Amino acid sequence: MTMSPGDAQRLSRLRRMKSVALALLGMAAVIYVMTLRLDHSGVWGYVNTAAEAAMVGAMADWFAVTALFRHPLGIPIPHTAIIPRKKDELAGSLQSFFTDNFLTESVVRERLASAHLARRLGVWLQDDAHATRLVSEAARLMKSAVGKVKDEDVIAIANDVLLPRLAKERIAPMTGALLEAIIEDKAHTGLVDLSARELHAWLSKNPQYFTTALHDRAPRWSPHFVNQRIVSALYWQALDWVAALRDDPDHPTRQALDALLLRIADDLGHDEGVQARAEALKVKLLTHPQTGETVLSLWRSLQVSLNDALDEPSSTLRARVISAVKSWGLSLTEDGAQQARVDQLAADAAGYLVATYGRELSSVISHTIRQWDGRDAANRIELYVGRDLQFIRINGTVVGALVGLIIHGLTQLLS
Repeated sequence: MTMSPGDAQRLSRLRRMKSVALALLGMAAVIYVMTLRLDHSGVWGYVNTAAEAAMVGAMADWFAVTALFRHPLGIPIPHTAIIPRKKDELAGSLQSFFTDNFLTESVVRERLASAHLARRLGVWLQDDAHATRLVSEAARLMKSAVGKVKDEDVIAIANDVLLPRLAKERIAPMTGALLEAIIEDKAHTGLVDLSARELHAWLSKNPQYFTTALHDRAPRWSPHFVNQRIVSALYWQALDWVAALRDDPDHPTRQALDALLLRIADDLGHDEGVQARAEALKVKLLTHPQTGETVLSLWRSLQVSLNDALDEPSSTLRARVISAVKSWGLSLTEDGAQQARVDQLAADAAGYLVATYGRELSSVISHTIRQWDGRDAANRIELYVGRDLQFIRINGTVVGALVGLIIHGLTQLLS
């Protein structure tokens, strides 16, 4: 049996208690022998009888304790060496006891409810060292997972699973409904605002591109100064129009764009011809030989970006994730409703696992014990409980002596 430092300490304590119990038995035997030929009509009779009864109690309890783990004196007395002989039954009983009394949904839920898991987690996450360590470990695991994904696996998933699945799904109605919801919720206005601002800034800084493009398309028979004035006027008109589009939320162009997008959304959702063309375009795009390579290229770019961000401890990504983790920890300590949700979620998850897999989890106990050799099982169990069992031998010695005194006293009284 392989022995850990803790097992070595338990073995030392067990041997010490065995020595104490054996010493008491030896002391009783010495007293018995020394008082055997003395006058038993007086106090020595009590001492001799007490010593004799102490030896009987000590030996009886030694036999009882030893019989649990091995045959006393190596003699195969029936109903001894109980643990080596019954270890498989003991394993099953321990498994049933543990399952029925500890791995039950009610016990687990009650324990988690009293633990206030969400609040403790929130306090733990607010510590900068804990949050940093959590994010660092997550980054290490993510980097390892990302690094194990091979290019051929990405190509296989894209060509064999992802793209064929997308090709079979009808996306036109869903796209139409999504586009309609975006327009109704004004979710696209931010993109329009950004586009107008950037276009105005670009026109303001690069008038030559605008004027050159129009000059190239001007009639060659028109005088140059006329073209110059017309192009200049068109440039300022365009700049004013873009500025108005940028600044006016109700600009007619914005309204026309919304109307166009709503019409496209309606056609995608209800016009079978538009739907058929959209689906055909989707299939053509997804089945193109270059699409799989494009997916792989996107994955490689994402992989490089992730690795760069995960490798750098002071990266912006890590800093934001750490800040988000600490912020969530703060909300867990201050928001009672969120605490209740997290605690309930943990209780539901633990309850489900225990109710579904509790018996399988506890089977580790019986499986492990059944694999032990009978003698090995007895030694392991004795190592953990044997020290306490030695008190039975000590108590047997003391109680036996007291009972011997009482019996001898009653004998003297009644004789």
